[in-house]
Amino acid sequence: MERQKVTASTVDMSAIIALCKNRGFVFPGSEIYGGLANTWDYGPLGVELKNNIKREWWKYFVQQNENSVGLDGGILMNPKVWVASGHVAGFSDPLMDCKGCKTRHRADKLIEAKSKGTVNADFKPNEWLEQWITNNKVVCPNCGKIDWTNIRQFNLMFKTQRGVVEKDNTDVIYLRPESAQNQFVNFLNVQRTMRLKIPFGIGQIGKAFRNEVTPGNFIIRTVEFEQMEHQLFCRASDSLGIYENYKNKAMDFYTTRLGLTNTRLRFKDHETLCHYARAACDMEYNFPSLGFVEIGGTHHRGTHDLGSHARESGKSQDYTDPNTNEKFLPTVIESSHGCDRIFLAVLADAYHEETLPDGDVRIVLKIAPRLAPYKVAVLPLQKKDLTEKASAVYRLLSERYMTTYDETASIGKRYRRQDEIGTPFCVTVDYDTLNDNCVTVRDRDTMRQQRIEISKLEGYINERIR
Repeated sequence: MERQKVTASTVDMSAIIALCKNRGFVFPGSEIYGGLANTWDYGPLGVELKNNIKREWWKYFVQQNENSVGLDGGILMNPKVWVASGHVAGFSDPLMDCKGCKTRHRADKLIEAKSKGTVNADFKPNEWLEQWITNNKVVCPNCGKIDWTNIRQFNLMFKTQRGVVEKDNTDVIYLRPESAQNQFVNFLNVQRTMRLKIPFGIGQIGKAFRNEVTPGNFIIRTVEFEQMEHQLFCRASDSLGIYENYKNKAMDFYTTRLGLTNTRLRFKDHETLCHYARAACDMEYNFPSLGFVEIGGTHHRGTHDLGSHARESGKSQDYTDPNTNEKFLPTVIESSHGCDRIFLAVLADAYHEETLPDGDVRIVLKIAPRLAPYKVAVLPLQKKDLTEKASAVYRLLSERYMTTYDETASIGKRYRRQDEIGTPFCVTVDYDTLNDNCVTVRDRDTMRQQRIEISKLEGYINERIR
């Protein structure tokens, strides 16, 4: 009798959220004080999975990407950076208040929800948004009434004060709303010190902050989040070809490196572009019960960023070709990826419920082994007489892999616990181990078991992780 499988595409997102909270992946922020809206903490398993995703991204977009280097820029920057980037003047959301229940909502998101994603409200003027909401009788998702205020624009940047004493607006600085500006303002520093020739890339992973006031849908929309961004500086004549290449590169990263299901991913080209952009495309993942949600994107930013910083700072950002002495302002192709949303996509894609031949149901996270929080679990069959040997095996494996040790409850229950958190290999130490120095290795996905010599464990695991 074959196992019957239920994947994340056929379950409610609430099951995955419950697993995150109950198994140490994600906790509500400041929970003992009643929490703080749209903030979350990554638990012991969550931080491991998130770090593994970031390592894969860095390896793919920086380490193995020709002529690319890394950067770790500061969260606090000179306020003029955000004037040049346009964030001070125009980084805002079109928000409406429900007069009935006093909740606040983004007008464009109300339209997307009402139209089930068929209407693109990006960059539409306030009058257009208000008219659409009125004509289509959009109700408040909180109380069901139709009683909206006019749209008002709210700047999304968090402000803080620099200095010991608050004075006036001259002391205001911002928590960065995106990490890309670090790469732009360091363009010449990186190019000069690393002696890079165009085309070259700068990669960075870092936190960004936005004063979001809309419902978050778990970690989909939060006030602080982590971005993995790569800026490719090139000639304008090569830019469209590079743009298409990086769209495909993003798809390859999601499917080949992270193991996401191809059919749950799609490109969504922007119908309306920013004034400086020549092309832009979102990468969307089809989350259970949420539908398609943006998890990354590829953007042709033209010369807007370097040009804006050149004008605001008064310092030329031109690149000089070492062969021809030609000076020009490079074009930028950006590959941007949201680590938190990708984290959730990996969990959603990996979530399976299986009914076994004996009628038992197991929950299993079939995460790609190189992303799994724990690679190995060491399980003594019994505490008595086997703890010392099992502890020695644990110490051996933990030098190389994130390894967990569990000696509580029956071996079957321990297997189920490891299945549920995505551990690909369980190593069981039994009484025969004391005589033959072999252990039983159980595969998470197939549940097959194999007897392996302890001296060959590392090679066995390495081969399967690769």
